[in-house]
Amino acid sequence: MQNSSVDEPALGLRERKKRARREALIDATHRLVAEHGLDAVTVEAICEEAGVSARTFFNYFETKDDAVLGHTPWPLDSAATEEFATGGPTGNLLADLQALVSSFLTDAPIGRQRVARALELAAKEPRLLARHLAWMEQHKGQLSALIERRLGDDAPYSSEIVGSTLLFLTHATFLRWDAAGGAGTADEHVSAVVADLRSILTD
Repeated sequence: MQNSSVDEPALGLRERKKRARREALIDATHRLVAEHGLDAVTVEAICEEAGVSARTFFNYFETKDDAVLGHTPWPLDSAATEEFATGGPTGNLLADLQALVSSFLTDAPIGRQRVARALELAAKEPRLLARHLAWMEQHKGQLSALIERRLGDDAPYSSEIVGSTLLFLTHATFLRWDAAGGAGTADEHVSAVVADLRSILTD
């Protein structure tokens, strides 16, 4: 079992069971898709591999594409998001956005190894990238609330611009990491994205 960003003792029995079931579904999906290809794998085959019902599958994922990508509720109540909302970790907005993006990708609830496998599979299936970007767009409302907490009432920037920047950095870092086949770290890739962005803006 891969490590998760959430320690076992911090979870109740029900949450541990839910997490274990979600991870089993993701692992089953990864095995089958790696062996047979995305289009050849059905939800029924995933359920049989994981030993659960189709109803259980759809309690966790909308589609098999979501299971490949390991989509879970975005961890916007983590220590990293709280630190960002209260002005950290550095006090510099762009640097703190960079740290937040890194935490989104590095401290995923499904664990780093599953994220790496999802990136590897997504590199072979362009539609998975589109699905992932659409999934992130669904979290705009939660991100806006987080940004507004950070900026306060008298900020020199609008929450819309900062939120769009956060989404862009997350999108671009995911795409860059995917293009690298999951090699390197999220921190390295988001740093490279920020460096490219600086170059473009000062060109």
